[in-house]
Amino acid sequence: MLNELPSDIYEFMEWPWEKIEPYYKALEARDLTAENVVEWLKDWASISDHLYETYSRRSVATTLDTTDEVAEAKYNTFIENVMPPAMIAEQKLKEKLLATGLRPEGYEIKLRNLAADAEIFREENVPLMTEEQKLGQEYDKVAGAQTVEWRGEEKTLSQLLPFRLDQDRSVREAAWRAAMGRTLQDRAALNDLWTRFLKLRLQMAKNAGMDYRAMNWKSKYRFDYTPEDCYSFHKAIEEAVVPAAARIYEKRRQMLGVDSLRPWDSEHQIHVDPTGKPALKPYEDVSQLMSAASVIFHKVDDRLGEDFDIMMEERLLDLDNRKGKAPGGYCTTFEVSERPFIFQNAVGIHDDVQTLLHEGGHAFHAFEMFQNLPAYRRGMPPIEFCEVASMSMELLAAPYLAKSEGGFYSASDTARARIEHLEGVITFWPYMAVVDAFQQWVYTNPEAAMNPDNCDEEWSRQWDRFMVGIDYSGLEDVKATGWHRKLHIFQIPFYYVEYGIAQLGAVQVYGNALKDQAGAVANYRKALALGGTAGLPDLFATAGAKFALDTPTLASAVSLVEGVIAELEPAIG
Repeated sequence: MLNELPSDIYEFMEWPWEKIEPYYKALEARDLTAENVVEWLKDWASISDHLYETYSRRSVATTLDTTDEVAEAKYNTFIENVMPPAMIAEQKLKEKLLATGLRPEGYEIKLRNLAADAEIFREENVPLMTEEQKLGQEYDKVAGAQTVEWRGEEKTLSQLLPFRLDQDRSVREAAWRAAMGRTLQDRAALNDLWTRFLKLRLQMAKNAGMDYRAMNWKSKYRFDYTPEDCYSFHKAIEEAVVPAAARIYEKRRQMLGVDSLRPWDSEHQIHVDPTGKPALKPYEDVSQLMSAASVIFHKVDDRLGEDFDIMMEERLLDLDNRKGKAPGGYCTTFEVSERPFIFQNAVGIHDDVQTLLHEGGHAFHAFEMFQNLPAYRRGMPPIEFCEVASMSMELLAAPYLAKSEGGFYSASDTARARIEHLEGVITFWPYMAVVDAFQQWVYTNPEAAMNPDNCDEEWSRQWDRFMVGIDYSGLEDVKATGWHRKLHIFQIPFYYVEYGIAQLGAVQVYGNALKDQAGAVANYRKALALGGTAGLPDLFATAGAKFALDTPTLASAVSLVEGVIAELEPAIG
């Protein structure tokens, strides 16, 4: 019966549940033995992949244009009428397989993950999960509608970013205040949305008979570290990274010649160039961004470059910012088509280059899995290692940013770009700690977190703990509501520590590349090709890194990054 699934995913996307259900019923009715279990797994993967590609494509359509009512209606129809019974059907197949005790070779990690899924699944949570997805759409709509009038033109907040990098301090302050003022207009709406999110999540956890953090930990397959390890990671960042970040901020303050570094001088990953030079302008339009990225990826590894070229040819990239487009950037996968898709909001700044390199790493992870593993064995790699794939690519591609290599910049500007990125590696860890520490507080103090004022206070407390060196005096409301501007907190709870862990792995991959670029890339690709068939420590080891969240490992990484920065500084001129 599985052979009757349509080869055209777009045909399947129009199927109602009544046409899909018989495939699940047939799998549920089939007797399982050691001899036929692999074939059964293949059939299960086939119908499941069709479902999840449909979900991905419907979801992508809503982010490309948050005002597209047809796309929204199709997405809602799918998550309301197809996904709920599909999740119940998937749960029955998980229980069926686990009950047999069969352990097919090469399926160990996936079985472990299936057991975690089965443990936390509750049918009464299915409609709540649907409602949670709808709330995520509401967040996108609020953010996607945030525009300001700037010099007589309507601008999205992303389109203001180039002005926030202007060498004229009054210009970037005005742009910063315009953007933050606009976000504060939605303070009440986002606070209301937050309480609705939190109530849903607490109810889901109650239904599952556990606290939300424990449930979320299992749902993310975090078997290799605990919440307590996260607290240790925060402490290690406080000890090994915060002083290094403070040194960066103080150096910028001195170079800018200002009494204190204000958020329009340096805020998280948006920093004006302290040398007095204009902001880097890597490209004029997204076609130039794509073509130069292709050259860079080919320099890193020809096969990776070929994969990126496929994405360009098949229109699997949507890069430009526009009104109504959802914020942020992501890479998703279409499992049946065996293709990744990249979404971002490019506005002509260097951060766009880093975003495309980052999402390119995710895309290459998908290609390596598609090319090396059958669908039934791929599984979901640990999210932490998915981010190693992306963050490593940012660093592996760094030597090829120069025009002489086919990239974007002069030798001097290449050094500036690389220093900006490497300093961002250091300053990111404290910001990541703010986000993760805040979320740890939320879900261990959910009654307090139900009051957004308490969330403002906690965010401010964690900000002051980790983000040393930027002066927010007189701007306390903007600082306190920083959690509103981090979509992960609303849409993907507890998804942020992964970036910090992954950055630590990526710096180690980069350290290997400084000694042997080709060897480091080869090990990187070997690790990507493992997909979800290995645990986090083994994936790190295959990539040539050590999985550890302690002060010595972080201190070593900071030392390496600071050393490369020192080597690059003379090239700025």
